[in-house]
Amino acid sequence: MGHNLETRSLMDEIRSFDRNGGFFDLGHPLLNRMADSFIKAAGIGAVQAVSREAYFTVTEDGNSTSFPATQRKHHLSELKGETNKKSVEALVKSTGKESLQWGLAAGMYSGVTYGLKEARGVHDWKNSAMAGAITGAALSLTFDDSSHEQIVHAAITGAAISTAANLLTGIF
Repeated sequence: MGHNLETRSLMDEIRSFDRNGGFFDLGHPLLNRMADSFIKAAGIGAVQAVSREAYFTVTEDGNSTSFPATQRKHHLSELKGETNKKSVEALVKSTGKESLQWGLAAGMYSGVTYGLKEARGVHDWKNSAMAGAITGAALSLTFDDSSHEQIVHAAITGAAISTAANLLTGIF
């Protein structure tokens, strides 16, 4: 048995997390699901933020036309600062904020869908629509300049995307 632990690869360990119910056991399936989703999505958010900033740092002017204006707006001018300390602090702040936003969205969506499934006894497009709307509205509140129009727009977009994903799950 000890020999099996020594020969397991990192990928075997990662695959075992999903079979064993995730990274955490917080005592309740809702908390476990939310924490697991938060951690996984926060990691993805961090990688996305660092790779975006690396891309903008490598390009000469930092404003690529292939990215929408909303993503260009988040480019940190401090990354081209006078000191490395200032650049690293700006990168860490940007990465942390983006990780938190991704984790919040995933954890909240996962928790709301689980709660609605338990409350209603069924998982359908209605649960997905409600969870997407709540998550979209909450995520829009994390932006620096959110107005009520942006909150409503994010709620509608979240509901539409999650409903479409739920309905298309059975097709593909």
